[in-house]
Amino acid sequence: MAAEGGGRAETGVALVTGASRGIGRGIALALAEHGWSVVVNYRGNADAAQATRQAVEAHGAACLLVQADIADAHGRARLLDETLARFGRIDLLVNNAGMAPRQRVDLLEVSEASYDEVLAVNLKGPFFLAQAAARAMIAQPRGAIRPRIINIGSISAYTASINRAEYCISKAGVAMLTALLADRLAEHDIGVYELRPGIIDTDMTGPAKAKYDRLIGEGLTPIRRWGTPEDVGRTVAAIAEGYLDFSTGEVINVDGGFHLRRL
Repeated sequence: MAAEGGGRAETGVALVTGASRGIGRGIALALAEHGWSVVVNYRGNADAAQATRQAVEAHGAACLLVQADIADAHGRARLLDETLARFGRIDLLVNNAGMAPRQRVDLLEVSEASYDEVLAVNLKGPFFLAQAAARAMIAQPRGAIRPRIINIGSISAYTASINRAEYCISKAGVAMLTALLADRLAEHDIGVYELRPGIIDTDMTGPAKAKYDRLIGEGLTPIRRWGTPEDVGRTVAAIAEGYLDFSTGEVINVDGGFHLRRL
């Protein structure tokens, strides 16, 4: 683990939601490589979660698996309780868990059930988990590691996709959540950041692979390749290791330049 201000050997404790696969796994492994103890949260895929655990432990890092649905209040409470019971503290929360609509439909056809499901996972869960984690961070004895919260947003926070409106709305909400948390928690020296991944090679983007292959090849992103979970993981690790400690509320694009306005 890299030093803050010259050198520390203290092991940080990171809770990563939705860490069984995809971006979450990439984040968990990047943190493990830097010596963090990692709580791997997952909702249903126990086999994938075990694979992530094995990969984390292969780096010599401690790992705790916790099955919990972050959309559920009891699940969130148990997730944090088990983290604190095992490690005694939480230094980093990465709100990564998210879902796309089960069916992509036109904005005018979105059901309340789909809206509620996506917003519960993508916005309500991160809001209340961050709230609970922040309380724990404030209450715990301060060590050498500055507490931080990282929300995994999306380019969909500002890019209209009328066939997955509920997802876009949820990620726009995550952007404001980040700003609110950053403002509220600065007095406690808790840094808050939003990462906005672009087109990342995961199972979520798998159904649209041919479309994105074509668009990337045509120059949709200045860096003409797919992003990877490792790209996101390395960015999280940079924040966790203290390289952005005079920043808070910062939006960090991990998108190959998608956000650039070009003529």
